[in-house]
Amino acid sequence: MDGIINDIQLSNLVNADFPEAVLEEVQITLNLISPQFNSVPVVSAFLTVVELYKGNYPGYKACNTDYHDLRHTMNVFLTMTRLFHGATLDGKTFTDREITISLIAALFHDVGYIQEEWDKQGTGGKHTFTYVRRGADFLKRYGQKHGLSDEEIDMGRCMIFCTKIASNIPSVRSGCTRAEFLGKMLCTADLLAQMSDRIYLEKLLFLYHEIKECNLASTFENEVDLLRKTINFYEFTAEYIKAILDENDRFLRLHFASRWDIQRNLYQEAIDRQKNYLKQILEIPGSDPRKHLKRHGIVDKVREKYGKDDHGL
Repeated sequence: MDGIINDIQLSNLVNADFPEAVLEEVQITLNLISPQFNSVPVVSAFLTVVELYKGNYPGYKACNTDYHDLRHTMNVFLTMTRLFHGATLDGKTFTDREITISLIAALFHDVGYIQEEWDKQGTGGKHTFTYVRRGADFLKRYGQKHGLSDEEIDMGRCMIFCTKIASNIPSVRSGCTRAEFLGKMLCTADLLAQMSDRIYLEKLLFLYHEIKECNLASTFENEVDLLRKTINFYEFTAEYIKAILDENDRFLRLHFASRWDIQRNLYQEAIDRQKNYLKQILEIPGSDPRKHLKRHGIVDKVREKYGKDDHGL
């Protein structure tokens, strides 16, 4: 049994491609936090988000950003719940409403990428500069229709705004309100969820084209340049997370030990594996690193959607 436990990776626990599996795990974890937890508002927001991303929500198209997709949102939703569980085990206290609003914010944090039905130009990638505000505005409208108080709506909006990465790390170290603390938890969940995803490296190719669409093409020369610069992003992100929620490692270790009897931080292990593999494929002389990214057939999907690039792949 110990050998099996030691071989378990983060992706083995819950398949984020199946929203119902994610919701089930979230509800199990919420019950561990608070056996009397009322998950009805969370489930309602969850169902809304799934319909929104699938294109079944009035006034909106289906999600067409392949990096900021439903899978990513499900991973953030689950990661935020795990952080709450670990924090509770560490002695932190949260009201059930704080957890509820935080999870609703997690579900809505990237909906700003989704285009309105009337918008016929491009994809949601063009909203890279404005998606945070758009997502916060969506939460406000949703909250007003579903019985959230003005204070709860403001708290949720604050959390979503906290997911916007600041370029100056020292500026995020200062003290904060309760909403800002929860927002830092959400920002941490957002970063951990995307960088621990087993198809993170493959999905970076989609991210390049989202960035390119919003006229940030000068940031990266091409897909391979983005992969190369991701090495530095790993280091930046590690320092950033340490600045905003240094306790995250302890929280996650406590969660995995309690929920799964696993005495490790599976998120950090997944991130380290991805980083080490990226370094390996970038160091192969004369080789295109994309030829070594084989999961989910994503490289082929990128070529089918965007055609050949300047490297001829």
